[in-house]
Amino acid sequence: MHQADAHPDAGAVPPDATGTEDTLELRLTEELLALLGDSPPTVTDASALVGDPGAWSPVTTPAGVFQLVAVEPTRDLGVISRWMNDPAVAAFWELSGPEKVTAAHLSRQLAGDGRSVPCLGILDGRPMSYWEIYRADLDPLARHYPARPHDLGVHLLIGGVGNRGRGIGTVLLSAVSDLVLDNRPLCGRVVAEPDLRNTPSVSAFLSAGFRFCAEVDLPDKRAALMVRDRAHRDRL
Repeated sequence: MHQADAHPDAGAVPPDATGTEDTLELRLTEELLALLGDSPPTVTDASALVGDPGAWSPVTTPAGVFQLVAVEPTRDLGVISRWMNDPAVAAFWELSGPEKVTAAHLSRQLAGDGRSVPCLGILDGRPMSYWEIYRADLDPLARHYPARPHDLGVHLLIGGVGNRGRGIGTVLLSAVSDLVLDNRPLCGRVVAEPDLRNTPSVSAFLSAGFRFCAEVDLPDKRAALMVRDRAHRDRL
């Protein structure tokens, strides 16, 4: 996947916590083997991969009522492109420039087989964040970490400067992770791979119940592998 997780929140990175005890097993499903081979998996129902996050029910959070809405380029391209041209976002997503740059990034997902779904985050009726919910075990990321079947990943950017640095990123990461686990029962954990340089992002994931598992060398960045386990939800 692309660079991600631009400014979910502000703050310094807490002390390193490895917690890798349950991330060392790789089970190769037929889907994953097909991805790592020469051809993608055959998918008859794209929604079987990630589902339809836009159909997930709104949730009430400490920051307000939040819901994910599936991206519609004719409606949403302008605002997403504007966010991508914010220097703080562009430093990590690398999608600045004319709208056609963002349009191409969205179209690759929307025209794909459903393994990545772009969404707007709506807080109290206002679009304020951009999300990608993706099958991490069917993503090129799986080449770089011990993936498990049905791992789902999240990418996030907070659009408006006024929504950054106030803990909103942490609140929404927690909410979206819970939405993923509630709506995708085969998913045992939610993963993320923010750029290690993006300390506010890493901090927000940690505060949202993710744990740092490893540093991962991806083609376009050195990332922090973050994991939020279904089994640990009752401890958060």
